[in-house]
Amino acid sequence: MRDHNREYQDNEERRYAYDFDYVVRRYMMQTFEPFFSRQGAALELGCFEGETTRLYAEYFDDLTVLEAADSLIAIARTKVPGTVRFIHSTIEEADLEPAYDAIFLVHTLEHLDDPVAALARIRGWLRPGGRLFVVVPNADAASRQIAVNMGLIESNSAVTEGERAHGHRRTYGMDTLERDVRQAGLHVEARGGIFFKPFANFQFDKLIAHEIIDNAYLDGCYALGMRYPELTASIYVVCTD
Repeated sequence: MRDHNREYQDNEERRYAYDFDYVVRRYMMQTFEPFFSRQGAALELGCFEGETTRLYAEYFDDLTVLEAADSLIAIARTKVPGTVRFIHSTIEEADLEPAYDAIFLVHTLEHLDDPVAALARIRGWLRPGGRLFVVVPNADAASRQIAVNMGLIESNSAVTEGERAHGHRRTYGMDTLERDVRQAGLHVEARGGIFFKPFANFQFDKLIAHEIIDNAYLDGCYALGMRYPELTASIYVVCTD
């Protein structure tokens, strides 16, 4: 039995979320904005502490959040408008209607025990013409490949002990991500990478905190990621039914 209230706790190997993660999320919204409108209904699958929920709420007046950890729901509620609805459930157990124009599955698919079955369920929650936005950490990120060559990680697609403690079941590359969404019956409308990543998350946090890199450098990494998506921090697909 999985303890979702425990999995997001920091462990000896890694933090669950770094400040750099929220930098990437802002660029993620910049990437996705052309694909959705403010008028539709949106569903977030997994909210952590609500920082990304707050970003979605800026675009969608009708926003629902599905989260497996009740302790995270309590934190996220304090950061978003009272109009945001929260449902305490897992993807596997939730009973939702096909009511959503945009569904966000961000850094969550790698946690699921049966990702194809979960994606197939999520597909049924889309309205006709709706889009599913799937984002996962990139196995082939430049920083991860450097760690492999340093002997810190066995292979690009390995799941480290710290990741496993945080509930990761796999590490995706673009090929395996597309494989799973296609097996779930979804169609890939767009694909790509978000933010060229030369450093590990903790290194980015230190570089930003000490003002060694600035927003212009971050913007440059984002632009370079559009040119070299295989080396980015996160990879994504935008899917339709």
